[in-house]
Amino acid sequence: MKLAVNIDHIATLRQARAAREPEPVLAALLAEQAGASGIVCHLRGDRRHIQEIDLQLLRKVIITKLNLEMAATEEMLKIAREVKPDTVSLVPESPDEITTQGGLEVISQKSHLTSYIQELKKVGIRVSIFVDPLENQIKACQEAGANLIEINTGKYAEAQTEEERQANLEEVRQAVAFACRLGLQVHAGHGLDYHNVQPIVDIKEISELSIGFAIVARAVMVGLTQAVREMLELLQK
Repeated sequence: MKLAVNIDHIATLRQARAAREPEPVLAALLAEQAGASGIVCHLRGDRRHIQEIDLQLLRKVIITKLNLEMAATEEMLKIAREVKPDTVSLVPESPDEITTQGGLEVISQKSHLTSYIQELKKVGIRVSIFVDPLENQIKACQEAGANLIEINTGKYAEAQTEEERQANLEEVRQAVAFACRLGLQVHAGHGLDYHNVQPIVDIKEISELSIGFAIVARAVMVGLTQAVREMLELLQK
């Protein structure tokens, strides 16, 4: 299973002091050298961590795959067309949230998302949608023209009891199987760490995991290269 490393929280640390370091672009290069198959960053409307200059530099130096997470707004469409990441992942966004709280509500926005995705595809960008493990939402992703989806594993990761965890894991399994039947490529992520990732890795239809905070947190103790390698070891078991 492939690993895409989200570098947002490298930028979070930098922005906390309005400093020049740590440098998220350097972090991305280290993650690639450690074996990551892609780099993920989220350009938010409030620019709380990743900045446009980061995105522009990442596009110039990343040799694996650059995945830009963003809201489906006109501002972000313009930026994506200019930068041309390999993939755009459409995500919900709220100014009050600490991190993304759930999957995108696709059904009610399907008309808008269909035309939006078409505009991204015109310039050669693959489009993913971050979505909860719900069949009706996944079906709407396919109908809107998404190339792939990223299943939200947040409920599984945050489960407080073993019974709840197993129930949420089964929801993910069923959602992945349904998406595959629709012909969608399936990625997954949100809240995954070194302790809870293995049952998700065991779902073989998932081709890639997107993990950020857990790797950055581990990197504080062991360094980014080692943190990425330790996660990769878990993904290969």
